[in-house]
Amino acid sequence: MATYVLIHGASSDSWLWHRVVPLLRAAGHDVVAPDLPISDPASGIPEYADAVVAALGDRAAADDLIVVAQSLGSFTGTVLSQRVPAKLLVFVSGMAPKEGETPGEWWGATGYTEARQASDARLGLPEGADLKVVFFHDVPKDVVEEAFERGEVQQSERAFAPPPMPALPADLPVRYVVGRDDRFFPLDFQRRTIQERLGFAPDEMDGGHLLPLARPEELVERLENYRVEAGL
Repeated sequence: MATYVLIHGASSDSWLWHRVVPLLRAAGHDVVAPDLPISDPASGIPEYADAVVAALGDRAAADDLIVVAQSLGSFTGTVLSQRVPAKLLVFVSGMAPKEGETPGEWWGATGYTEARQASDARLGLPEGADLKVVFFHDVPKDVVEEAFERGEVQQSERAFAPPPMPALPADLPVRYVVGRDDRFFPLDFQRRTIQERLGFAPDEMDGGHLLPLARPEELVERLENYRVEAGL
């Protein structure tokens, strides 16, 4: 069995994982899914990693840690991998990090705006399409309703500021899973940036940007396969 550490992305909280957590626990795993201080204008990625370490407590030294980081959480996962002895790092619909680059520099360095505009044009999406169209198009209706009842968590811009990203530990296995129907980070964009930055192709599954909400069972199956491959 393993300890899964689930890191949410921007404008979100641990609720992102509420359909995943019970599945992992039912499989016998320990799960830690903290709320990061994303609304605090004084907190950036290092402070997010601090919050994860604090939530782990004594488990921060465990030898069975699997870090799973979604979207902007990829940067927190990268910093965390320098802080705890993770045995596996999994990016989910993530932002492929690059050593020496800040999260704010990521958008321009990857050519995101141009890629997104081209994707929106192919899909026929209107300029400035709303959250439901971009993020929740494949999420079950009842989950969407709950998400909008809860409201969006305010995201501080401090997360995109320096310090720049460290290198991933050379001996840390890294996996990357993306949704084929992701409208926020289009598939062809993800294929290119992950290959360029991390040197391998991502694993693909059906679904959009919010895989933990839209397809928790398939995502957990992927995570469990990665765990077995890593010998955990």
